[in-house]
This record gives sequence, C-alpha cells and structure tokens, in this order.
Amino acid sequence: MLTLSLTAAALLACGTAVHLPPRPALAEVTVIDRNANETLPLHRHRGDRWIAGTPGNRYSIVLHNRSAGRVLAVLSVDGVNAISGETAGWNQTGYVLDPGERAEIRGWRKSQERIAAFEFTALPDSYAARTGRPENVGVIGVALYREAAPRAKAQIAPGASGRAAEPAAPAAETAGRGDAIAQPAPRLGTAHGRSESSYVQTTRFERAQPNPDQVLTIRYDSRSNLVAMGVIEAPGTTRPEPFPGMAFVPDPPRP
Repeated sequence: MLTLSLTAAALLACGTAVHLPPRPALAEVTVIDRNANETLPLHRHRGDRWIAGTPGNRYSIVLHNRSAGRVLAVLSVDGVNAISGETAGWNQTGYVLDPGERAEIRGWRKSQERIAAFEFTALPDSYAARTGRPENVGVIGVALYREAAPRAKAQIAPGASGRAAEPAAPAAETAGRGDAIAQPAPRLGTAHGRSESSYVQTTRFERAQPNPDQVLTIRYDSRSNLVAMGVIEAPGTTRPEPFPGMAFVPDPPRP
C-alpha cells in the first residue's frame, strides 16, 4: 500500500496492526483561514466544537503532534478521505508526523506534488456533494494512531512502500451530529479548489493497534448559520442579568 510525506517529515501511510491500549492527547487540530491569515476560533456548543467559515475563503487544517513518537493522522473532510478521495474510514491512508511536528494540510491530495485547495463553499458546490456524497458535509475529522514498537531487524525508511492499519473505542473527543435547525443560508461545505504545489514522500508506518488512539472532530458552517443555531451569539446581544442592581450597600443621603 502507498505511503507519503508532506515536508521532510509530515507523511502518508496506510495499513497492519498490533493491539495496545488506547492513550489520550496525541495531537491538536486547528483550522486557519488562509485569506484572512488567522486561526479560526473554536466555539463549543452541546458537546461539539464549531468554527465559522467564510464562503469563498481558502483554509488549511493544522495537525500538531504533541506526543514523543510518530503518529498517523487519517484526515476526513466532509466524510471524504483528504488523500485518497474515498468515503472516509479509519483503516485508510493518512499523514505521518514526527514527534512535535506541526504540519499544515492545505487541500485534497492530487499527487505527490499537487493538491486542490480546501475552500469554503455552498454545500451543492462541495467536493463531497459533487461526487454524490452530501450526507456528511460540514465536518472535519482526524483519527490518530500511535506507531507500533519497532521489531527486531525491521527497517523503516522514507521512500519505502509500507502498511499501517485499521482502526477499540476511540479514546478522546468524538461527537454526534448537530441538531437539525432551520438556517438562514445554505450550509457550508469544502470545494475542490485551485491547484497548488504541495510535496510529499513515502514512508512506512505500522499502527500500534487497529482502532484510533484518539478521534478529533471539528464542525463548521457560516457565521450566520452558527448564530441561527445558537452556537455564536449575535453581534450586540446582551445577556439578561438576574440581579442587575448595585453589589454593595450605598451611603445614605446626607442630612
């Protein structure tokens, strides 16, 4: 099976496994609006984490390995594997990050040299919808795996084709779908945007266990839709206070 790498060390891999108990907190995931050059803030609502996207803006997904070993990150956007284009599953190809590495994933992988940029767009224009899979538009998922301990005489080197594995219950943040609420604008999805350079190389990676050690989920939609859903407060909104009077006893009037 094919395995690839981003910079010198953010890499790609796919599957075989050895079972170890899951452990938490392997990596962090953030989203950057590339047009505005800013990290999109996370809004927590009913157990989910949300970001507000701007239609037409390109974005990237930043993966930061916080562990002391290599990790495999299987990346799903709108229910589609961001490398292979398959309907996303845990046992598929993903990016491999070295200890402490921070990798910025900017689009759908087209080859070892090119990507099609992630771009916020109306749901009907999303890549998932255009390929007949609109059901899971509006969510980014990352399944994270630790690497199996090296075996005697085993060699792992960039450029070698190899296998990683499939995904016991995920150890960390997972979330159900949001409530169905009327929204003032079309839902956002992710377009198959303009072609850009993005170089990767191959590597071998053996998963320590068949299921992910951690699954992270970020949901997204337009700001107006998140306001309508109650995820974000409308501008100028004031919160009613139950005791709006003074906090302390005032002096009495002078005689």
